[in-house]
Amino acid sequence: MPHHHTPRPERPAHRPSGAAVIRGVVVTVSDRCARGEAEDRSGPLAAELLAEVGVVADVVVVPDGAGHVESALRTALGRGARVVVTTGGTGISPRDRTPEGTRPVLSRELPGIAEAIRARGAAAVPAAVLSRGLAGIASGRDGEALVVNVPGSPGGVRDAVAVVGPLVQHVVDQLRGGDHRVVRA
Repeated sequence: MPHHHTPRPERPAHRPSGAAVIRGVVVTVSDRCARGEAEDRSGPLAAELLAEVGVVADVVVVPDGAGHVESALRTALGRGARVVVTTGGTGISPRDRTPEGTRPVLSRELPGIAEAIRARGAAAVPAAVLSRGLAGIASGRDGEALVVNVPGSPGGVRDAVAVVGPLVQHVVDQLRGGDHRVVRA
């Protein structure tokens, strides 16, 4: 059974000025964390970093496996999340099935985001290219949402949020029917 915790950022969140607060969920996918055998370090870090770009996210921990991931994503989307980030389960080990649980939820994939996350990680850790994480759009209670799979390590989370963070407000605005203004770093 998944358990929830709301992260307590160690530093105050800084939203870009004028940015809307976006409801989000971080899903940590880990057998060991779900059983209480390991501390979830990547989920709370993802929530903290997302808060800096205006996404207020609860953290949910589920065991590895496509069914657990799909269920957690559908629950988050059903509760109104507009940004859902999974951390963990994107590799090639037998229990890594996060992409398999994510793909049925997506209506459209955004391969450029997943490719950019892998490229950023590979600059420091060559094995980052083995991540099978997906990114895309899924339907939810409050409209379409951005869903991104990220690696389960703190470094992988930092790399992923460095890629996704500058895009979040623009993506959610686009999903709400906003215009096509250019996003610059």
